[in-house]
Amino acid sequence: MRYGFVGSYGTVHEVLALAVLAEQHGWDGFFTWDAVDLGPGEIWDPWAVLAAAAVRTQRIRLGALVFALPRRRPWVVARQAVTVDHLSAGRLVIPAGVGVAEDRGVAGVRGEAVDLRERAQLLDDDLAILDLAFRGETFSYAGSHHHVTDLRILPRPVQRPRVPLWVVGAWPSERSMARAARWDGVVVQLRGERAMETPTPTDVAQLAGWVREHRAADAGPFDIVIQGILPDDEHEAAELGRAMDEAGATWWIESHWDPKTTTPEALADRVRFGPPPA
Repeated sequence: MRYGFVGSYGTVHEVLALAVLAEQHGWDGFFTWDAVDLGPGEIWDPWAVLAAAAVRTQRIRLGALVFALPRRRPWVVARQAVTVDHLSAGRLVIPAGVGVAEDRGVAGVRGEAVDLRERAQLLDDDLAILDLAFRGETFSYAGSHHHVTDLRILPRPVQRPRVPLWVVGAWPSERSMARAARWDGVVVQLRGERAMETPTPTDVAQLAGWVREHRAADAGPFDIVIQGILPDDEHEAAELGRAMDEAGATWWIESHWDPKTTTPEALADRVRFGPPPA
């Protein structure tokens, strides 16, 4: 299993320094985040952060948890993604979801989709258009909201057949999971009363079994991505990591979001502590 880290707080320079620090201390991935206005704190453009991180690192995967694609034009995202993919020599991944309903910036402007069904339809359009754009061929597409005629995006990404698309899946919603299973990975979100909980190894094992049953055997690699906070004790963290790995998780993303306890200094200290030993 691989381990990533979210640069959740800090100035843009502190966030970029955190990406460099993560690579130096053995993490496998570094992630920024995508929002308009979620309250106090500094929010940076994820594509600018990722472009800067791409030229300051050499090994780690880069992405954002998660890109709210329904707020973005997919043909613009395709250009941004191809640029960062080339800058990073093929290390970009695109975690994607419908966006957070509590994002106050969305409610504060006109023209943004706020209905969940509409955002889900837009997400399906966005994913389909990105997939077609990454092929480097002229394509047309007619979806629920987006229509494209004779568009071609060049150059192609470094990664083939596309920049990996990790889609948020609400477990155990079959509709949500079916969307994620069509792509390259799932960012697991528990459903209902457990929405704020970190999935357990039992949850992961059940989800991984569902994916095996519903995804074609020849569909290619598929990532199961878990977000959470590892125990402070190194041995407990390693034990949890092994349990998640055995259950089928492929990524653990260390995610600290509480503004009362999370500071740039605390994030840097946690990054220096490193991921659990194998």
